[in-house]
Amino acid sequence: MADEESMFRSQRMSLAQLYIPLEIAPQTVAELGEVGKVQFNDLNAKVNAFQRTFVNEIKRLNDMERRIRFLFAQAEKNEIKVANADPLAPYARTRSQVEIDQLDASLTELESKIMQMNNSHETLNKRFLELSELRHVLRETAVFFQEAESRTDVLGPGAHQEDTHLLAAERESLDAGERLRAVSLGFVAGVIPRPRMAVFERILFRALRGNLYLNHAEIDDPITDPATDAVVYKNVFVIFAHGKELINKIRKICESMGATLYPVDEHPDKRRENALEVISRLEDLKHVLDNTKAARHAELSRVAALLDQWSLVVQKEKAIYHAMNMFNYDANRKALIAEGWCPTTSLPQVQQALRTVTERTSSTIPPLLNEIHTSKEPPTCQKTNRFTESFQGIVDAYGVAKYGEVNPGLFTCVTFPFLFAVMFGDFGHGLLVTAFGIWTCAYEKDLAKKKWGEIWDMFFGGRYIILLMGLFSIFTGLIYNDIFSQSMTLFTSRYHFAYHNSTQRWIGEKSSTYGFGLDPAWHGAENSLIFTNSYKMKMAIILGFFHMSFGIFLQIFNHVHFNRRVFIYAEVLPQVLFFWSIFGYLVFIVVLKWLTYYPDPSKAPSLLNALIYMFLSPGYVEMQLFPGQGPLQVFLVLLAFITVPWMLLAKPTLLYLEHKKTIGAGYGQPAAHDAVHINAEAGHTPDSAGATTQAHANDEDEDDHGGHGGHGGAFDFSEIMIHQMIHTIEFCLNGISNTASYLRLWALSLAHAQLSEVLWTMVLVPSLNMANAIAIVIGFFIWFMLTVFILVLMEGMSAFLHALRLHWVEFQNKFYGGTGRQFVPFSFKLLFSENSE
Repeated sequence: MADEESMFRSQRMSLAQLYIPLEIAPQTVAELGEVGKVQFNDLNAKVNAFQRTFVNEIKRLNDMERRIRFLFAQAEKNEIKVANADPLAPYARTRSQVEIDQLDASLTELESKIMQMNNSHETLNKRFLELSELRHVLRETAVFFQEAESRTDVLGPGAHQEDTHLLAAERESLDAGERLRAVSLGFVAGVIPRPRMAVFERILFRALRGNLYLNHAEIDDPITDPATDAVVYKNVFVIFAHGKELINKIRKICESMGATLYPVDEHPDKRRENALEVISRLEDLKHVLDNTKAARHAELSRVAALLDQWSLVVQKEKAIYHAMNMFNYDANRKALIAEGWCPTTSLPQVQQALRTVTERTSSTIPPLLNEIHTSKEPPTCQKTNRFTESFQGIVDAYGVAKYGEVNPGLFTCVTFPFLFAVMFGDFGHGLLVTAFGIWTCAYEKDLAKKKWGEIWDMFFGGRYIILLMGLFSIFTGLIYNDIFSQSMTLFTSRYHFAYHNSTQRWIGEKSSTYGFGLDPAWHGAENSLIFTNSYKMKMAIILGFFHMSFGIFLQIFNHVHFNRRVFIYAEVLPQVLFFWSIFGYLVFIVVLKWLTYYPDPSKAPSLLNALIYMFLSPGYVEMQLFPGQGPLQVFLVLLAFITVPWMLLAKPTLLYLEHKKTIGAGYGQPAAHDAVHINAEAGHTPDSAGATTQAHANDEDEDDHGGHGGHGGAFDFSEIMIHQMIHTIEFCLNGISNTASYLRLWALSLAHAQLSEVLWTMVLVPSLNMANAIAIVIGFFIWFMLTVFILVLMEGMSAFLHALRLHWVEFQNKFYGGTGRQFVPFSFKLLFSENSE
């Protein structure tokens, strides 16, 4: 029972069957969605989505959702803020059918009213645009006509084209208007977008061979296009030409270039009257436009507080009917039959929800729940909280645990930040990371509402990981005695230095052991890098050995849980003997050498040579560490070689003998679709006297896990041998490569320390030596920014990824399959959290 309430393995699951009366089906599913503890199975997987029972209801809700999106868009377009609704508030409850009908009618009426206002506003806006452009045309053409009156000779005998007599000035005494009519001079006036003006002008001059007079002016006021609501800048133009053919040609060119032409009278008095009339109509039209806009704004403001609530209600109703489409419909009993997975400990909560629905609806026929015992593999439901959720996410990113499998997430809560800190260890950098983690955790309720982008969401989601990584980095920084690459003298140094004339160096002699961590005397010593290299390299090997050994031992819990105890002797024991006879011996001699005092360090035995000669020359020891080292190494090598065929043959042989025993007892190979009761291997036992135990013919829809050895299907000894051979070779080779992989702990720690020292000596120290306040401030600022962005962020991300690799590849592959499927309950809370993302 303890495992069910912890992260050690997934919660125990039960397959529940529900009989729900049709008249209270939506209310029942809605209550289960509020509880959020049942994952429904699709009993209509082979039925087309458009042929399911409640497809018409979903279509109707989709249409309602479309109307709500339309109203959202209109509110945003009119700069009206829509109030955010709380999915868990009472107003977001599911509604009855009558309330849904009323909501549908209200949305239809609102959509129609807003669309009618939009159409009226667009029509009035187009007319307002036309009148505005006409006002600009009339104003600007008054100036153009004055210029044309004084320059009619431009189109006269002086023209350089072949039609030199196009505008001959015959009657100088006539007024300007009469002279234009005397030569049959026509004109075209209109507006055109400003970016097209240059192209428009070139096309006209080439098409008419220069037989025209064009004048244009910019409209200072921006014009809003009613179709797109985009701001457009336009020019007014007037084109004078001789003859109807040229005028018609100009009109066609204007239309092709997107220009808008407006009629302009050639008489000044008439133009003045038209201008006054246009101004009067513009004022009236503006008044009508303002009223229309105000009415639309008032209508949208009235529903702005309700839009998000309506959206939540419609989304809930859609989710309810989507879930009901997965149920079987019993026409005779007028009931829906549902199946779903639920944590066994949550069954009382589900039953209470069903009773609540019965009391609320006053139904004479209550919904029934039966627990079914089956051979189907349940989904995996890991019990998490705010702290462990992010660590579980790291494990699930590799693969979801198989039902009943040991969950690495429990141990990742400690090992992940610790291995990160081994690579990132620095007291100062750890303080920066911890400060950020404390801030995000202390104000998590307020910060959870912030929408600062995907990067922020990633950091905030891993706030507890960051906090632990910072705390562990502070611890390893104390062990390394590093604070921004400088040493801390927490205790008095245990080294006493004396000057040696023979070597002309100061040499420290150790008097006792330093209180905690690395003695500060090592910082600045000539052989500091040699010492820390050796120390961190061996520490990485030791940590890797125990981390992987722990992973191997965790297989025992899996084999015991799945009733495969014999595999402990066939798999786990030879793996432990192989791994410990080689790498366990390496760790032993590393620790032994640490504990042995050598007056002359140059005469200390080489551990690398000892390991090499252990295999190349069994029994030969170059420099003996302890008595009997040679015979012990021979024994360990023989033991390692013996475990290889042990791993290769023991498991297939046991499976073959078990298969023979089964056949000899008269049992044939069961068919893949036969229904069987759950056995001890799946971890299910009947625990309810009132539960209904049934076998289902649709078990073939789920993955079949029968057969020997977990392979399913008919017994195939050759396939099992091939699989075991691959597994044995992989384990033996990975024992070497994975151990070497833990050397990244040493490499990244060394790189981090050296880069921190470079920033200190090359950026901060020179500014401090200047003894200038401004230089010190600038130098400190540059050093701090480089420290944060390079050492904390970039190096921190590198250490995070390497720690991730060590857990996924080196640790989890020793015991973790990750072949399960995630438990995804029907939950409104989960639905709205996904939508918000």
